[in-house]
Amino acid sequence: MLSRAALLVVVATCACGSREATPPGAGTGSATRPPTTPAPPPPLDLAGGWSDPECQAILGRNQTVTLAPDLTTLTEGERAAVARLREAGDIFQDLYEDQRHHQAAAARAALAAYAGPEADAWRQLYRLFKGPIATTLDNQREAFLPVDPIQPGKTVYPDRITKDEIEAYLTAHPEARAALLAPRTVVRRATAADATADLATLDRHPALDTLHPDLRARLDAVRTTPTADGLYALPYAVAYADPLDRAYHLLFEAADLVEADDPELAGYLRNRGRDLLSDDYESGDAAWVTGHFRHLNAQIGSYETYDDELYGAKTFFSTSILIRRPAESDALAAALASLQAFEDALPYAHHKKVRERIPVGVYDVIADYGQARGGNTASILPNEAYLARRHGRTILLRGNIMRDPTLFGARDEAWQAVVAPAHAAELTGDGSFYRTLWHEVGHYLGVDTTRDGRTLDLALEDDADLLEEMKADLVALEVAPALRAQGYYDDAALRSVYASGILRVLQNNKPRRDQPYQTMQLIQWNYFLELGLLRFDAATGTLAIDYARYHDAVASLLAVVLDLQYEGDKAAADAFITRYTTWDDAVHGVVAQRLREHQRYRYTQFQYR
Repeated sequence: MLSRAALLVVVATCACGSREATPPGAGTGSATRPPTTPAPPPPLDLAGGWSDPECQAILGRNQTVTLAPDLTTLTEGERAAVARLREAGDIFQDLYEDQRHHQAAAARAALAAYAGPEADAWRQLYRLFKGPIATTLDNQREAFLPVDPIQPGKTVYPDRITKDEIEAYLTAHPEARAALLAPRTVVRRATAADATADLATLDRHPALDTLHPDLRARLDAVRTTPTADGLYALPYAVAYADPLDRAYHLLFEAADLVEADDPELAGYLRNRGRDLLSDDYESGDAAWVTGHFRHLNAQIGSYETYDDELYGAKTFFSTSILIRRPAESDALAAALASLQAFEDALPYAHHKKVRERIPVGVYDVIADYGQARGGNTASILPNEAYLARRHGRTILLRGNIMRDPTLFGARDEAWQAVVAPAHAAELTGDGSFYRTLWHEVGHYLGVDTTRDGRTLDLALEDDADLLEEMKADLVALEVAPALRAQGYYDDAALRSVYASGILRVLQNNKPRRDQPYQTMQLIQWNYFLELGLLRFDAATGTLAIDYARYHDAVASLLAVVLDLQYEGDKAAADAFITRYTTWDDAVHGVVAQRLREHQRYRYTQFQYR
């Protein structure tokens, strides 16, 4: 990897035009930014967008939650760094929207210039749904602006390509699978026009030519010998070269600003800046996971694959800027002992060695961007198995979201509406908090590669996220009795964690198959009904919980999920998912209707003070 000085020289030689002046407070040697003049998107005519009544059907069921963490502990340098990170976050927000829909940039530009009567409503919808496609009250995706329907491959695969088409190419070219399904590559059609445009990007950014040494030759081969059915993989660093170059400079500026107060954070930000140009996140992830940061933390980059509906392989951009809650963080870190014992107790035979201590922190969100924006309560990263083995993972709990009284009040109202009266008081905010914490720990435990050594994403494709999230859900419940035996929970806390695990799986609409979270929750709901943990009372339309069956039901389902992951059999996973995603309107539909009737709000929009 290039040194900072060498990399800056390369980047500096490739920028067009003059540089901006170094921002105040950026410090000596701060990386300066090139002017940002991207080509405007093709204009979008907004005629035919939703009427105001159509918009209000959604917005009338939307609540706004303001996050206003206490920033008085931050130093002047840290405050200035937050401003740079927010600028980078805006870049990642646009990138995420552009990854999801090819007309997102045109929609943003049109909305910015529009002054018609629907302007405010359309802008609110665009921000709520992070693009021009809304999720309606009956869980359907519809464009509220006159744009094309959403595509399963979003924009990280060629427009309107099918999985069958990709599989046909990979069957003929198996050596291309790893590159085409890599987490940070865009798949292009092998046309001379695309290759020529990508070569021009390398000409503008010589640093990328250096960091991806074989790419120019591969692109030149496509340019000179295009094929009608051919495909090629392009690193994110090149596909999104201009915005990522701007983000790189902003991260270096932020690093300079916090150098005196938090050198470890500064080192992480510089490593992550270089990662954005190399698409190799190891240096940044190692600095992030092992760092001891004073006040601030930040999740920066592309990690989660939920938006890839073709393969579940491509990562989408996000940024979270966080401030640590020291007392809660220290208490949780002390409590997370004996992880190897929890791993060894899981219901599968192929246990792995895990780190006994993993970094965990409770934070307040200062601002979220891209895929992280919304009600995201927690993260455990990085996801790549080899990075987790080498460096571990870090858990980020978003305390001011998890403990927000408005959000918990809504969950409690839903709970009381659908369970038998005997269970009405069992759900608490702490139960949800600790179930979420151990859900994240659950990602660290259990299977991370298949029997034959493949990554779960490659083996299970679009089933991988669904099974991994279900595993984490179940681990949080599986370890609960052992935590009670250690005195970590008392009886009331254990019951509340269990109650939170039930509320988690109940759905207010039949999930779409492309929704991994909701689909895996429906699977648990059906499995718990099948094993008698849950019983539906048709006379009252409510659910009763048989806590005596809780642990056995959870252990049984967890064993199935771990086996599916270990075997890596996509067909078996598909069959299991099909079996347990049935929807009976006389049972699921009744509970869903009760949930909808008692939900004052269906959507939540976050704003940041």
